Amino acid sequence: MTHPLLDLAPLSAAHFASIEDRVARLLRTEQDVVIPQGEALLPLEGAIRGVAGPGTTALNVITGPYGQTFGNWLRDCGATVIDLAVPFHTAVTAGQISEAFAEHPEIDFVSLVHAEAATGNTNPVAEIGEVVRAHGALFHLDAVASVGAEPVLPDAWGVDLCVIGAQKAMGGPAGVSAVSVSERAWTRMAANPRAPRRSYLSLLDWKERWIDGGRRALPHAPAQLEMLALEACVERIEREGLETVMARHASAAAATRAGALALGGGLEPYVHEVAQAAPVATTLRAPSGVVAAELVRRALEADPAVPLAAGGGPLAKEMIRVNHYGADATRAAVRSSLTALGFALAERGLDVDVAEALRAAERAWQ
Repeated sequence: MTHPLLDLAPLSAAHFASIEDRVARLLRTEQDVVIPQGEALLPLEGAIRGVAGPGTTALNVITGPYGQTFGNWLRDCGATVIDLAVPFHTAVTAGQISEAFAEHPEIDFVSLVHAEAATGNTNPVAEIGEVVRAHGALFHLDAVASVGAEPVLPDAWGVDLCVIGAQKAMGGPAGVSAVSVSERAWTRMAANPRAPRRSYLSLLDWKERWIDGGRRALPHAPAQLEMLALEACVERIEREGLETVMARHASAAAATRAGALALGGGLEPYVHEVAQAAPVATTLRAPSGVVAAELVRRALEADPAVPLAAGGGPLAKEMIRVNHYGADATRAAVRSSLTALGFALAERGLDVDVAEALRAAERAWQ
């Protein structure tokens, strides 16, 4: 008995290459695009290990937990790491990047997360890219959460290594990711004796065995289901229009923020400035004396379908995340999230106005 998800013909090299080309068009890039067969941490780590070594001086920007992870990888590579950490309720500025270069002109690599879904902030990559380019440093960007929710333009911004994943705003699979690689980045990797080779982390293996060979023979069997799912989500974005998809995420963020403020009960935005708040997810600070994780647990008991989560690690005590991305970047998801939070807050005896929250959300969406 056949099954549509199990009895699949092998994915051809031409089909694989066509999916890479569609991802490149989504990013409006002329750079090489590689689709590693794994979650986005694979190319994020592979890119860093490919270019960084004992001679590297890296500026590692920390606006959330992933920036901390990247710093650990860079140190493990033997790089000299200069951490630029900002409070998680804000974003880094191009001015702060300029100051870091002024203090450390030897910086030749910059690592940055575009949007931090974990903390709800987003960084001004276009402005930062101008600074990085002016100093000639290599620019590594984690755009996993931002792609599909806001512009991601590696070529225009001077990004040398831009990693995306499909599982958030793109509304696709978690098990496959992509990275665009500039010629400068390939050159740095080729000159790095510590760059992974004959390894699942090796981007150079993909270049030599796949790209340099004219993309005619895949280096190993691809993950068919994930590749087909990635193709399907790109097709869906193409049909709806990338600008429309991004506008939907922006509306969801604006509606969630406005609704939470109108809800009352002591909720307030975790990211203070609207311009620094990511459209992929809205983070909220729990009321004084209320543990965020407990509030989220009760809200999910009331409505298990709402896209709510508590912050990770120590943030679980104070942060609530409304993950309005992908299929949840809708009026319905925002309304149900506000209603469930209102229920959980009211249950604790806090004064809330769900009706006003829903009206405020609707006004902000429009």
